Amino acid sequence: MKRMRLPLIALAAAGALALSACASGGTPGGETTTTPEPEPTFEAGTTMAELAEAGSITIGTKFDQPLFGLVNPDGTPEGFDVEIGKIIASELGIAEEDIEWVETVSANREPFIQNGQVDIVIATYTINDKRKEVVSFAGPYYMAGQSILVLADNDDIESEDDLVGQPVCSVTGSTPAAKLAEIGAEPVLTDTYSNCLGPLRDGTVVAVSTDNVILAGLAAQNEGEFKVVGEPFTEEPYGIGLALEDTDFRMWINDVLEESYEDGRYEEAWNATAGTVLPFVDPPAPDRY
Repeated sequence: MKRMRLPLIALAAAGALALSACASGGTPGGETTTTPEPEPTFEAGTTMAELAEAGSITIGTKFDQPLFGLVNPDGTPEGFDVEIGKIIASELGIAEEDIEWVETVSANREPFIQNGQVDIVIATYTINDKRKEVVSFAGPYYMAGQSILVLADNDDIESEDDLVGQPVCSVTGSTPAAKLAEIGAEPVLTDTYSNCLGPLRDGTVVAVSTDNVILAGLAAQNEGEFKVVGEPFTEEPYGIGLALEDTDFRMWINDVLEESYEDGRYEEAWNATAGTVLPFVDPPAPDRY
């Protein structure tokens, strides 16, 4: 009788293993199977449905902003804004290689959205009421603040008060440029912040002024040459620009942002990019206007 019980036990054990393997996506032969992720579905006629069906998205971003949007030698950009774009694309079922990145500078962000040259803009893009007259914004997803970049050996400029009557470089069409004029500085404008560094080096301007995160990236990229001084003197809520009154798309992007806050993708994106220089702070809640 004892000799009959051993095969029965072995048979029962084998059956349990087979059932276990099948329950976990395996097969009795030891092969594993992977259940594919379901394709996202969206209501017909929405921007989300159109982009998902096309399988691609065009995103405008900066190409000269260390930490947020800086183009690599191979032509692809990297940075925190870029990673946010990848998160949004992934929720549409669009792979990274199917994202078309288009360089946007401060002056052409609204026209690119209005003309349909891009689907969204993620480019250190401050939300303000004037811009909201012509484009919509999802977010904000980050709160920056205007600050000051000077030469490393400049101890004369410590705050925005020291910029009054002084030539200061910023970018055409930017909120920092408007703020400089408001406080009584003399704005010297160009198309990109990287183009401000030459005038700062040769003394044409005494400082560069824009968002603190942009200046921190420029200082980190040119270690020992420049420094950021003073406390931020504005609040700059960064948003994701999209077509005016596309409410469904805006609210959907806000949902994606909040999900990325909760599941850790947002913090992971920050730590891999801007977080190498700047501390992580909890993101602001998206505006549900």
